Amino acid sequence: MEKIQHNNIKVNGINMHVAEIGEGPTVLFVHGFPELWYTWRHQMLFIASKGYRAIAPDLRGFGDTEAPPSATSYTAFHIVGDLVCLLDSLGLDKVYLVGHDWGAIISWYMCLFRPDRIKALVNMSVVFTPRNPLVKPLDQFRQIFGDDFYICRFQEVGWEEEYAKVDTKRQLAASYFNRNPRAPKLPKEYAKFFNPPPYTLPSWFTEQDLDYFASKYRATGFRGPFNYYRSFDANWELSAAWTGSKILVPVKFIVGDLDLTYASPGTKEYIHGDGFKKMVPGLEEVVVMEGVAHFINQEKPQEINNHILDFIKKF
Repeated sequence: MEKIQHNNIKVNGINMHVAEIGEGPTVLFVHGFPELWYTWRHQMLFIASKGYRAIAPDLRGFGDTEAPPSATSYTAFHIVGDLVCLLDSLGLDKVYLVGHDWGAIISWYMCLFRPDRIKALVNMSVVFTPRNPLVKPLDQFRQIFGDDFYICRFQEVGWEEEYAKVDTKRQLAASYFNRNPRAPKLPKEYAKFFNPPPYTLPSWFTEQDLDYFASKYRATGFRGPFNYYRSFDANWELSAAWTGSKILVPVKFIVGDLDLTYASPGTKEYIHGDGFKKMVPGLEEVVVMEGVAHFINQEKPQEINNHILDFIKKF
């Protein structure tokens, strides 16, 4: 880990923290929530040892990257813009792209907006969802899951303050180690009812790992990450011109069978029917890992390392 270099780079009007290691063709890793560049620690060390350059930024609003105060500054266009500007700053034309969770969503958007910058994509947990011109995302979430669905709850003003009332370390542990694939529901008075059992560290996670994540989230709070969720409808409105557009770059998709995203209504049918392949013509492989939950690249690092390498080396 001490070999990983850390830099701050000015991109798209903000200062972005970027971790990197290795030399060779570049792999850009894009994290999700509640994560940081650090979620890719295992993949970065592995891919660098195989002759690649691994780059993993903290996205805007996360960790040591600047967090603009307005929720309107967190659309997919802002985030993809940050990443393209990062590539430009580093003099990189095309990269291999790897995403997870929100990083997967951003990676899908990046492949829509700037496929010319992507050699191939390995995406995890969140499938590509074609834009429905008839229904806004938040309306659809409320119809399917109700107002207490976590994405709907995150829309509420002041929810970051409610979150901050709970011990950050216990809260992150409850997220990382959760193996219940049911859709998360959050009560109105979240802090009052948050009472998970004492956490037990799984074999794939250390106390030092948890301390690192917790220290960064204590310092920054959760407003930046919540603003991604508050941009769902804005992304829908702004991306109208891409309605019906497909993902044409080569893609490998990986998900755990205990992942809440895989258990979401209609997702399994979409993946294993013809829907996913129809919207992602570049889809070459789908991997469903048994007994694996949401934080797949941390839970099964060596398997994920091999999946990434086996796919990108073809291109």
